[in-house]
Formats: sequence, structure tokens, C-alpha cells
Amino acid sequence: MTYSPNVPSHISSLKAYIPGLPIEDLARRLDMPVERIAKLASNENPLGASPLALAAARNVTMDLSLYPDNDASALVDALSQMLEVAAQQVIVGAGSESLLTMVAAAFLSPGRSAVYTQYSFQAFVNAVHRAGAIGIEVPSPDFTVHPEQLLAAIRPDTAVIYVANPGNPTGTRVSQRALAELLERVPPHILVVLDEAYVEYLPEQDGPNSLEFVSRYPNVVLTRTFSKAYGLAGLRVGYGVAQAEVAAMLRRLRAPFSVTAVAQAAAIAALSDQDFLDRTVTVNAQGREQLYVGFDALGLRYLPSYANFVLVEVGDGGALAKRLERHGLIVRPVSGYGLPAWLRVSIGSEQNNTRLLNALQEEVR
Repeated sequence: MTYSPNVPSHISSLKAYIPGLPIEDLARRLDMPVERIAKLASNENPLGASPLALAAARNVTMDLSLYPDNDASALVDALSQMLEVAAQQVIVGAGSESLLTMVAAAFLSPGRSAVYTQYSFQAFVNAVHRAGAIGIEVPSPDFTVHPEQLLAAIRPDTAVIYVANPGNPTGTRVSQRALAELLERVPPHILVVLDEAYVEYLPEQDGPNSLEFVSRYPNVVLTRTFSKAYGLAGLRVGYGVAQAEVAAMLRRLRAPFSVTAVAQAAAIAALSDQDFLDRTVTVNAQGREQLYVGFDALGLRYLPSYANFVLVEVGDGGALAKRLERHGLIVRPVSGYGLPAWLRVSIGSEQNNTRLLNALQEEVR
């Protein structure tokens, strides 16, 4: 007898997440040393992780038969002090994407809708669909978020609005003034998620920061991660900030013991390593300018970025990505976002940025 699973249509229609090609896979395929492969696909930190975080991770002594602190109390306290918010407002999870999933589980369901901009982070779309809700995509021909359009898209059944700042894969940003206008006009029963996975790369903002939005508006949830600027992608730790009542609701939906003891210790140490964070931002700015100059020389259109990657138009992104693999370079095609002519390129070290530009000079016709 053959088993035919009775899976709901909103689940069976989901597309599996496709990560950047693993370095080891390409090294085996090319018979090339792993050290010769440059992964510029997943927006990882080219400097690695904070030395303080690495030391803290190595120094964790625990009985592996014991679960970690489910509430990540020490990490929550460290974040509370750094952000100057109450500990009750902080939610920790396995990467910021876990927070996005918690929001969808708490506030979305069949018969409800969520609004987001075209070319938004795929995790928004997936979280909405997993909840059986309807996704309302607002067109964005200029690759940016426009609050007026988000407001116009709201329906009676809308429960959540997602905004990434900066956006992924676009790298574009929303001004704080525009966000303030949006939040002032959104009906109070609609939750607004401000996803700030790349916030550390933003220049000084014009107007109130997002933490002020959380204190001012009870319908705002802020999500951030340690995966990008802090260089802890391999440990999967992120956090959210919301008013206490909303934060408490989200905690009910968090998978138990989802943040390991090593991840908690490393994240706490990373928060104290301002020198590493400053260096990360500086190296990123230098690398971004290096890519801009190189793309300009090649006549390639790109979007000015406020993150640690650049979206560049190359003609056939998938085909060019395959050709770049022969050079030991892994970049990210974004056809899944409806952008088949573009590549998302993570900003790497000066050496790897140069390798990429040299390879593009050979491969772009």
C-alpha cells in the first residue's frame, strides 16, 4: 500500500529554502583546496567572528547531557543593558528568522493576510504561507519600500506588515522619517515587524531609532541577528524586541532550548567587542566601494547598498553564477525573488573582491 500524505495545500505549495552552495561541495567538484573557494553568497562576515566571542565559545564548560538555559537569561540581560530596554521586552531565538516564524504563528492564520514589499526577504513570504495566511505583495519597481503603498494595500483581514531595513536582497533602506509616518498611520490592531538583520551597517539615521518605535507603539516588533555583523552565523542566534505583552506571547511559541549554551556565551561576548564591530563596518564600507568601482568599470548596473552585499544586474544571473564557480567563487542567483538577471554578491575581503571582479571581467560579455 502506498501512503499519500494529506498535507494542507498551503504547506505542500511551499518551496524549500535553497542556501548558498557549501564551500566543501564546490571544492570537491573542482578538486580545489577549500582555502581557494570564496563564498560570496550568504552575507557572512569576511573577518570571521569576534575574537572575544570565539574565546567565550571555547571556554564554555558544560555537561552535554544537560539542556541549556531555555530563557537565555544572561544573554537577555546583556541585550537589555545594551539596548536600554526591560528584559521582559527581549526575545531570543535561533536566528532572527525564528522570530519571524514566531510572529506568523502568533498573529497569522487562514483568513488573515500580511503585507510586504516586492523583493522582500523570502523568510517573510515563507512564514506567511506556513501559517496558511494570504501574502499581499506590494509592487516595487525601484526596489525600495514605500509606506504609502503598504498602507494602501491593507485589507480588513490584514494582521501583519513586514518591513526589512535594510532590505534583502536589495540592500536598500527606508528612512526613519518614512517609518515613523508608516507607524503613525497603521491601525493599532496590525502588527508591524521591522527586520533589522543588517542594522549595524546603516549610517546614522535621520530621526528616531527603531527602539524608540518599540517604546512608542505597542504593535511594533523589532528583529535582529548575530549572524551578520557579529559573525556568528554558524551558531544561529538572533533576538527580538517588543513591548512586554507581545514579547511574552512570542516566547510561548519559541521551540524549547533553541539557543545552545555555546551560542549564548559567544553572543554575550560579541556584544562587548565594539572594536571588532567597528572594524567590520569599516572593512564592509571599503569593500562596498571596491565593488562599486569595479562594477562601474564593467558597465554593470547595481543598487547602492546599506548592507554587506550588493545586488548587481548581469544578464543571466544563474548562468553567470555557474561560470563563476569555475573560478572558485560562490555568489547568489536571485531568480527565486523574481530577479533572474541579477546576482546578490556578499562583500568579502579585499582579496576575494578582487578575485570576483577579475572573474567578471573574463565572464561578462
